Amino acid sequence: MKTRWHIARILLGLTLAFSGFVKGIDPLGSAYKFTDYFTAWGMESLEPFAFALGILLAATEFITGIALLFNTFISFFSIIALAFMAFFTVLTLGIAIENPVTDCGCFGDALVLSNWETFYKNIIFSAFAVIVFWYRKRFKPKKQSLITAILSLATVFVFAYLVDYSYKHLPILDFRPYKVGTNIPEAMQIPEGAPVDEYETFFHYKNKETGETKKFDQGNYPWQDTLKWEFVSMDEPVLIKKGYEPPIQNFIMETPDGEDVKDFFLYDEGYTIMMISHDLTKADMSNSEEISKLLSLANQHEINFLALTSSLKEEYVDFANDYSLHIDYFNCDEITLKTMVRSNPGFIMIKKGTIVDKWHHNDIPGEKSLKNRLDFFEKTTK
Repeated sequence: MKTRWHIARILLGLTLAFSGFVKGIDPLGSAYKFTDYFTAWGMESLEPFAFALGILLAATEFITGIALLFNTFISFFSIIALAFMAFFTVLTLGIAIENPVTDCGCFGDALVLSNWETFYKNIIFSAFAVIVFWYRKRFKPKKQSLITAILSLATVFVFAYLVDYSYKHLPILDFRPYKVGTNIPEAMQIPEGAPVDEYETFFHYKNKETGETKKFDQGNYPWQDTLKWEFVSMDEPVLIKKGYEPPIQNFIMETPDGEDVKDFFLYDEGYTIMMISHDLTKADMSNSEEISKLLSLANQHEINFLALTSSLKEEYVDFANDYSLHIDYFNCDEITLKTMVRSNPGFIMIKKGTIVDKWHHNDIPGEKSLKNRLDFFEKTTK
């Protein structure tokens, strides 16, 4: 039993630590996921707490996972792990049934699971949590090792540093579709021969002889037998098998007149810098001088400079006047913009549709840095 206990402890610890880590290094992503749930459940009043809850969840998972892995303070953290798994198993069952969002976000963007897959995963790890809790006193270390305690604490401090860094800059690991190196047009395409969505439709026909109404599927409905059967109604098609979905969807660059001009920039031979802001009224413009300098540098190097936002025209007109950023503003889906870069505003530079660099508004490159990057890109793309 001791071997089984250690296996359960290590597997549960690894899973919790990994889950907390990938959430922690993308704190804004975790906040967006909480916001999605609050919106779906009609709890918009809790949205101001989304960021704090995301950090709390990530920290709880990571610290608990590390404690289990190092077998540190196991009596306490086995209780936390059991309570944690019990709560989220019940919660994910409700989510799987109601399906308020398609991706639970339990592993951030690193590993996407369906809501039912998440629930089944939680059932398994809840069993591990029960084993760890039940035998915690029998197999816990007789004396707490000072080395393991120091290692556990050091790991938590490193985690805290990475969370803070990822918030003030960009996530240290980018698992999203718009990571550096991605070619946007290619990521929007569906490969030839890729599976497509499969639907099932049911039809209701009335038997003219008996008056009975019967349900048929699309393979056997009596559409030709008009003497015996009379059509009554047809149900909405039901998705039975999901087809291939390209990594990038809903990417548009829409003018105020409603024209999508993304192809003009995605297939441009030159460079384009996009300032990304899902909401210009909430954009952090503490580095507005650096943004203005970047615009001047872009003009000097003949680089397109534009903005993508989901804000209304009146809002970006006011924004342009307030910060003297008189550039072209295009509309894009809010969720897409949040996915593109975890910063408001953030910046993406593309060439021929390929993302060659991304910047947080705290990391806007100066003249020397931008020139070095351009020289590097030119050498590596020849």
